[in-house]
Amino acid sequence: MEVKKLSISWQFLIVLVLILQILSALDFDPYRVLGVSRTASQADIKKAYKKLAREWHPDKNKDPGAEDKFIQISKAYEILSNEEKRSNYDHYGDAGENQGYQKQQQQREYRFRHFHENFYFDESFFHFPFNSERRGSIDEKYLLHFSHYVNEVVPDSFKKPYLIKITSDWCFSCIHIEPVWKEVVQELERLGVGIGVVHAGYERRLAHHLGAHSTPSILGIINGKISFFHNAVVRENLRQFVESLLPGNLVEKVTNKNYIRFLSGWQQENKPHVLLFDQMPVVPLLYKLTAFAYKDYLTFGYVRTGLREAEEMKRQYNVNVYAPTILIFKEHINKPADAIQARGMKKQVIDDFITQNKYLLAARLTSQRLFHELCPVKRSHRQRKYCVVLLTAEAAKLSKPFDAFLSFALANTKDTVRFVHVYSNRQQEFANTLVPDSDTFQGKSAVSILERRTTGGRVVYKTLEAPWTGSESDKLTLLGYLDQLRRDPALLSSEAVLPDLTDELAPIFLLRWFYSASDYISDCWDSIFHNNWREMMPLLSLVFSALFILFGTVIVQAFSDSNDERESNPPDKEEAHEKAGKTEPSFAKENSSRIPKKGFVEVTELTDVTYTSNLVRLRPGHMNVVLILSNSTKTSLLQKFALEVYTFTGSSCLHFSFLSLDKHREWLEYLLEFAQDAAPIPNQYDKHFMERDYTGYVLALNGHKKYFCLFKPQKAVEEEEALGSCSDLDSSLHLGDSRGKSSCGLGPRPIKGKLSKLSLWMERLLEGSLQRFYIPSWPELD
Repeated sequence: MEVKKLSISWQFLIVLVLILQILSALDFDPYRVLGVSRTASQADIKKAYKKLAREWHPDKNKDPGAEDKFIQISKAYEILSNEEKRSNYDHYGDAGENQGYQKQQQQREYRFRHFHENFYFDESFFHFPFNSERRGSIDEKYLLHFSHYVNEVVPDSFKKPYLIKITSDWCFSCIHIEPVWKEVVQELERLGVGIGVVHAGYERRLAHHLGAHSTPSILGIINGKISFFHNAVVRENLRQFVESLLPGNLVEKVTNKNYIRFLSGWQQENKPHVLLFDQMPVVPLLYKLTAFAYKDYLTFGYVRTGLREAEEMKRQYNVNVYAPTILIFKEHINKPADAIQARGMKKQVIDDFITQNKYLLAARLTSQRLFHELCPVKRSHRQRKYCVVLLTAEAAKLSKPFDAFLSFALANTKDTVRFVHVYSNRQQEFANTLVPDSDTFQGKSAVSILERRTTGGRVVYKTLEAPWTGSESDKLTLLGYLDQLRRDPALLSSEAVLPDLTDELAPIFLLRWFYSASDYISDCWDSIFHNNWREMMPLLSLVFSALFILFGTVIVQAFSDSNDERESNPPDKEEAHEKAGKTEPSFAKENSSRIPKKGFVEVTELTDVTYTSNLVRLRPGHMNVVLILSNSTKTSLLQKFALEVYTFTGSSCLHFSFLSLDKHREWLEYLLEFAQDAAPIPNQYDKHFMERDYTGYVLALNGHKKYFCLFKPQKAVEEEEALGSCSDLDSSLHLGDSRGKSSCGLGPRPIKGKLSKLSLWMERLLEGSLQRFYIPSWPELD
């Protein structure tokens, strides 16, 4: 009976202990421990943790319950700093560390699904896939990295636009737009639009480079230019956004009134012309994307077949109005060179069709790039490519030789032969190299057959002995040479090095300047109405600075005369002041702690008053070299700092300041978080992490480009030995307390020794060989 009572008492005790543990677990609230709200950001949580950790650290706080309080603070920060543990606590009141958590979660999910089945709810209706792996599988093949973006996406954006989404984990808005994004991606990718996804958590550098400061963000890239999407995320808005990225003059509307002018443009543009016949009231997006991809090779036009203004073209070219039709015109505008017709135009079919007709029958060599494409270098005997070049003058009376050459090219088109022509008056060096220097070819056309051997310009060629007039005898002679060339490649007996062709179609300087200015104005206009204030700050700063300088100059000039008369001193007093100034030493007027023996170095303190002018609004190309010191090390470090940087004071782009570690320690620790391995943030459970000594650190801050370079002092041997012998003393030794140093046998030498290699670091800074650490924006100096 007693044994039975004893077993019951033990069971009651175990149950009581379990109940007490459960109550203590329920009583623990990490939000209440850190004093933050449930909607607090990671920055607020981290700031609250640092503040409480300093207050309740057992080495700082002698309260008997300080150790338990510090453990609770650390545990609370461990839960809230981890997004997964924080989410588990918010939903289940548990961080997910107990073994029964998964079973409990499965039971809740089963009851939730059972509830859905009874009421015919679809689980996808809520669109809350809390597991990021489920969402990541959709965007996995589109993930972008910084090197991939720079080396592939940006160059490829000159051929097709890119639609990029910026996302992150635990982003509920990202989950909300996911179904629409998936549908739009499947549609636009088939049309030829590039798709990309940037994970802001893993690719922070790329997200900052793109200017995405929040998630989700959607942006478009075309011709290397970034444009942000600002409307509601629906299918039509995203489609219109992609269409708005394309230039407005890609496709010309063609009717009976302008089709002759449009097709005759091949002479000036040196391109084939493409016409799409369709019943759609607007130009299809697929056709616009094709026009953008091949804008350097062809000119595109659109004909709406349902209008009366297109009846004449439909009859002349015998177009079937019940299916989309694409016609390609080259030198002859009365008959298309090629045609394709299909009810459902596919991108691959259109690309193959356009690629086969990228050039004219006898294209004019207007640039070196076009010469490389039309007349490639011989790779092997099986890949021989011969170019038949007509060298003619740019004049209307010589149209007959060109027409005869064009008809010959149309009748003798082969894979191994390409027909081209050159205006000899525009490419004189090129023409003089191929045509013999004689009176026979003076002012007349000539034909030369050449084969390129190297990319450096070396060719073998054969020029017809007589000028090209376009007669039947000239055609027979040229045909005989081509037949003989198939059997005997040694027919090309002459050898020469051709000069590079000048780009005839390149815009002049004024036009290029006008295009650049118009693009810049359009970017500024778009920024004013759409971009956020962070992106607009450089432009607004420039405008207000210009206005301030303008009106400030006017005001100063208006009142300068009266001020000069009022404040001018008599000559005898000025001379007395000058004599008195000469007798006084220069170092007597300044703080002795800032003046080294070598000379004077102006070092100002970085405070909340001077922070904006000395860093945030620092002029481009200027840098502020800041020394980190404490009150106890101020005198010795400033003297050593001035000695080390004195030889670099001749540069007007360098400014020198010092920062008090006792006042602005949080600002410095925030900045060093971006230094990665160069200045790692101490572990939160390190006993002395709140006492880390940053005195002697030097930061070179570039306020305009938002980066800094870091100098970490090298500890002297004497200082390391001293720290080893005095490790049990108060932490004030690390901060340069003079009493502690004297007790350990150390003088001021170890403090000055921290900056012994600063001059070498300054030389590397001016060379630009130091590692740079970029930050998104300069934090406020509390």
